[in-house]
Amino acid sequence: MTGFLGRYEHQLDDKGRVALPASFRKGAEESRFVLLQWEADHLTLFPESTWVEVESRLKEFRRGGTAEKRFARRILANAHEVVPDKQGRILIPSWLQEAAGLEGSILLLGQSDQIDIWDPKRWDAAMSDEDEAAASDLADRIFL
Repeated sequence: MTGFLGRYEHQLDDKGRVALPASFRKGAEESRFVLLQWEADHLTLFPESTWVEVESRLKEFRRGGTAEKRFARRILANAHEVVPDKQGRILIPSWLQEAAGLEGSILLLGQSDQIDIWDPKRWDAAMSDEDEAAASDLADRIFL
């Protein structure tokens, strides 16, 4: 099986590093990732192969006009390349930690072709706000 699956709670150390779960390290054929915040409440870690596709879409998107160019500029300015160290840890820059409200315990959530990084309280709040009926309908579209 390939890709990133599951939910893992790890500690952000005092230098801003977090160890990727062993299963995520196995699921990553590359050793380079791109970390960014494109949604306000969390960070996303893209393996290099997935990032290449996203970057290509961004390059095309920014040709749409001034608003598109500004949005792409903001996304790319907030992107940060990370390479896991020998212990499988990545460094989350302090400005990205602050932007996503990360400190101490953090969640690493496998999203098949990318990894989301959340503050546990923000994750719980986001999931409690989800409409159960709507979630059930969406699940039916996937699994039935």
